[in-house]
Amino acid sequence: MKYADLHLHTTASDGNLSLSEIIYKAKTLGFSAVAITDHDTTEGLEEAVSVGEKNQIEVIPGIELSTLEGEREIHLLGYYPDPDNTELQLVLKEIINARKNRAVSMVEKLNALDCELDLNRIKAIAGTEFIGRPHIAKAMQEKGYINDIAEAFTEAYIGRGGRAYSERFKLSPIEGIKLLLKAGSVPVLAHPGFLSSGPPLLESEIIPLINSGLCGIEVFYSRHSPEQEKYYEQLAEKYKLLKTGGSDCHGNPEAVNHLGSVKLHYIKLEH
Repeated sequence: MKYADLHLHTTASDGNLSLSEIIYKAKTLGFSAVAITDHDTTEGLEEAVSVGEKNQIEVIPGIELSTLEGEREIHLLGYYPDPDNTELQLVLKEIINARKNRAVSMVEKLNALDCELDLNRIKAIAGTEFIGRPHIAKAMQEKGYINDIAEAFTEAYIGRGGRAYSERFKLSPIEGIKLLLKAGSVPVLAHPGFLSSGPPLLESEIIPLINSGLCGIEVFYSRHSPEQEKYYEQLAEKYKLLKTGGSDCHGNPEAVNHLGSVKLHYIKLEH
């Protein structure tokens, strides 16, 4: 039996493993195909395909686009985006710049709360232009302000609505779907049963996304319950959408979403 994982992150965003490391690890675990879907960036996708070819594992280029609907953060997976699409890259640049400004704002707020952090150290932890809350949380842990990363994501610090929280760049899910389609990508709703804030998405909330061009639903996900998996699988079948799945691995072997926690059956179609 051959397997695939269509949702992986690398150090190009907030993953702990480099492109080569995660592809090699997937190969050693017996995967035949993986998708690299870093947050809000197409960095390294061409290299990823090349590394995959060298390791005899199919690499599907992708992206995980962050969008907001009210207070809920909804993610979209886009497979096979054109990295040279001007409109996509302009929006991604806006997102990155907004994230940088957001990081500065949150660090300033934390410093005012007597959590003295060095922005340069946070940039070093990030290692790329992608500066997210996990990198700030790691810096807090490094300085001893928190014992566990999860402590940072509370009202006391940088959890949504927290004392040091700053709002992020706003792109609606429908805008995100249209952007991905313009970039020649296949838009898929990521982990609808597991949102960073708010309850899982229901059919009535997904229908407008389908009407806007959504092509699939990430049915099989490391943090979906069996009931959620069944619910979203039935929705995908009802609306004739693609059924995808992935671990959402960020490189931590001890995490629930470790590489290998989701294994899709893989069949290579020959042309």
